[in-house]
Amino acid sequence: MGNYLNPGIETFYKMVNSEIYVDKTGLLKYTNSVINTMQGYICVSRPRRFGKSMAASMLAAYYSRGCDAKELFSRFEIADSRDFEKHLNQYNTIFLNMQEFLSQSKDVSEMLQLLQKSVLWELLEEYPDFRYFDSTNLARTIQDIYSKTKCPFVIIIDEWDCVFREYKTDKEAQETYLDFLRNLMKDKGYIHLSYMTGILPVKKYGTHSALNMFDEFSMINPGPLASYVGFTEEEVNDLCQKYGMDMEEVKNWYDGYSFDEIPSVYSPRSVVNCMRFGKIENYWNQTETFEALQIYIDMNFDGLKDDVLSMIAGEKVPVNTGSFTNDMATFRTEDDVLTLLIHLGYLGYDDQNKCVFIPNSEVRAEYVNAISVSDWGEISKALKSSSDTLHAIWQKRPAQVAEGIKKAHFETSHIQYNDENALSYTISLALYAARNFYTVHRELAGGKGFADLVFIPRKKFPDKPALVVELKWNKSVRGAIDQIKEKEYCESLREYQGNLLLVGVNYDVKTKEHECIIEQYKV
Repeated sequence: MGNYLNPGIETFYKMVNSEIYVDKTGLLKYTNSVINTMQGYICVSRPRRFGKSMAASMLAAYYSRGCDAKELFSRFEIADSRDFEKHLNQYNTIFLNMQEFLSQSKDVSEMLQLLQKSVLWELLEEYPDFRYFDSTNLARTIQDIYSKTKCPFVIIIDEWDCVFREYKTDKEAQETYLDFLRNLMKDKGYIHLSYMTGILPVKKYGTHSALNMFDEFSMINPGPLASYVGFTEEEVNDLCQKYGMDMEEVKNWYDGYSFDEIPSVYSPRSVVNCMRFGKIENYWNQTETFEALQIYIDMNFDGLKDDVLSMIAGEKVPVNTGSFTNDMATFRTEDDVLTLLIHLGYLGYDDQNKCVFIPNSEVRAEYVNAISVSDWGEISKALKSSSDTLHAIWQKRPAQVAEGIKKAHFETSHIQYNDENALSYTISLALYAARNFYTVHRELAGGKGFADLVFIPRKKFPDKPALVVELKWNKSVRGAIDQIKEKEYCESLREYQGNLLLVGVNYDVKTKEHECIIEQYKV
């Protein structure tokens, strides 16, 4: 049992015996199904906080010949599989955390030398009596061991993409690294399974990928591994019941990632912290500051700023993910930036409609934090003033509400301020702070039509009034309130009668002014 060759179960044992452990051993059913096949090359990319290292440690504990993990795994889902014992602790397993080697090296060449020396040290100690063609060459040494023992290898690589994150523009270093990985793994009979995990999918360079033998499972297309990306709705619901947390609030804060097979995927680290500490708040920034996001949303691509604002207001934005080259430096279009933000977890992806969106309140807060220190002028001021605008509605001060909307009124390249839809977009930004207290609905069916905007208080805030907002463009602000009543938009909000405010807003094209009326709803 070594550090890199056939590691033990200690790391995974700690994870399993933590206060909260969600069983993801079903992933082993998939890896067992492809072992020693052409599909036995797997690259899984996920954002930070999404359990990549836990999955890698789980695979190492299961496959490694350096331990007996039957008892540890017997209480989990994989134990019910017919192939459970067939593959359990049957392989020479090499487990590498690339970040560990990179952190101890001054450049990529030195990193690869350290890696090979470290693994060779353990291989030669485990098999000292063989005759080796070149005991300084890792791939040839593994080949020699396999030819003598016929024991196949499983290679598990965590943080596989760290070179591309830390040497973003050094193409020579990147290609040296990719060539090393290709030489180690591609078309090698000694490998029965190779599993890599990182934030980015496999890097493309030139006219081909150096690692084109890998199946890629990413935040854009997780395929059959979708249920292992994060926590599922059922898993989170079970935790909420156990820890007495409000499922609706947890969903609002940490859900939002969605795939065809799994419609709701939650951020695992945030959910675990929420349960452990009994408090819903932003845990995202404990592992990464908003400056990481700020770098990308401040890039000067046409339409990028406008699209970020649209998403903060609750909209979805079309994206083409096909041109992304899977690195953190090559950005040719706005789509490349948006695609990277999908992989970083800052955006959710709707595969059917090819759109991106901000997944939840936790991530949305990171955008607002980033904008607040960026050179976004009046936009930053409007978002900061949104809390004052919301309080003005509660206190029935329409003049202050109109002033708050005015601050959020700005032109964009793709949403011209010339209709009620654009006004709705502006209102959503002016009332950004309302998302802390409300579930926001656009075009909500009620009575004899659809209300423009309806704000339903979340369970946590039963004292807050429900809001029905009707928008008019170059018409009568009084007519907005009359329409709410005439079309009976409040019929679907009977439970809030007595604590329901009607808000009418009109924009006058001639005066360039917003008007507002606020009334308490009366039956």
